[in-house]
Amino acid sequence: MTPVEPLDTTTAELLERFRDGKIPGLARAISVVEGERSGFQSLLHTVMAGGPQAKRVGVTGPPGAGKSSLVAAAATSYRERDERVGVVAVDPTSPYSGGALLGDRIRMNDIAMDPGIFIRSMATRGSLGGLATTTKEVVDLMDGFGFPRVLIETVGVGQTELEITAAADTVVVVLVPESGDAIQAMKAGLMEIADIFVVNKADRPGSARLVKELRQALHLRAGSALKDIPAHHGVDLGQAMKKERTTDAPATEPEGWSVPVLTTNALTNDGVDKLLRTIDEHRSWLEESGQLEVRRRDRAEGRIRDVVNRELMRIAWRRDEVVDLLREGVEEIAGGEETPYSVARRIVEVLLR
Repeated sequence: MTPVEPLDTTTAELLERFRDGKIPGLARAISVVEGERSGFQSLLHTVMAGGPQAKRVGVTGPPGAGKSSLVAAAATSYRERDERVGVVAVDPTSPYSGGALLGDRIRMNDIAMDPGIFIRSMATRGSLGGLATTTKEVVDLMDGFGFPRVLIETVGVGQTELEITAAADTVVVVLVPESGDAIQAMKAGLMEIADIFVVNKADRPGSARLVKELRQALHLRAGSALKDIPAHHGVDLGQAMKKERTTDAPATEPEGWSVPVLTTNALTNDGVDKLLRTIDEHRSWLEESGQLEVRRRDRAEGRIRDVVNRELMRIAWRRDEVVDLLREGVEEIAGGEETPYSVARRIVEVLLR
């Protein structure tokens, strides 16, 4: 395996505690990675050497859908199976502290003291994809630490919060009855990434309607809802719907995964067992169909791009010449002599020299 750089003494000692299964070692490793401190690349390189092993489940949906409660209920059920669980909870960044707005995780307090559950709350830090830049690396650390199951919770409200697909094997999209009117807006976003839909708080009025609307939307996406409608001016509506589909979700493949729509009430635990069974069924489908390997390869490619982009940025802005050009460029733009494009071109030319 191609080495990154030798581990320094401090990182080597941390890695030893990490491999000994000590929770403080995991917590410290996450802090090192989040802060991009010295040696974090070598630490990740060593931890990830064995490849992914954990079953990674992403839980996303609009604010107020009850994701935290559902994750807590799922984690509790996994613990009843004697299965250790890692939880990564990603929230929007506070404009004042820079931390996670919901970092207190009030709804997860009941499970936080369980020694078999490790919860890490993270902020998006301005990331438009609904995940912090280092979230995927934190998931890798939990995987390398030995958690057989990692749950990743993030806020998703549309097309910009879709990076959960780059971190999870199975994506669960959680909605509530009040979300019914938002389905049209979400078709090109969350509707396209779900492996499983969950209508939470199903005891509320309108839940049956939302379930019906979701199933109809899924059928429209697959083209099946229009297959029996006569063509208008020679257009086969069923085929047109198929051609317009751009999702990576396997719902419409002939022998693929048919995206289910489930109902739950996380506070009373209703429907949670069925959800967990469905997650296991999706995992089995991923393994048997070969899609798990496909998704892992796609994730690997994305990770390479992420790391290269981050390293290039670090290299660029650490060079004194580049920083000087930036400062000069700002003044020149203010004086009407240059534009951001001309200044950027000069900086790129210096970097490529």
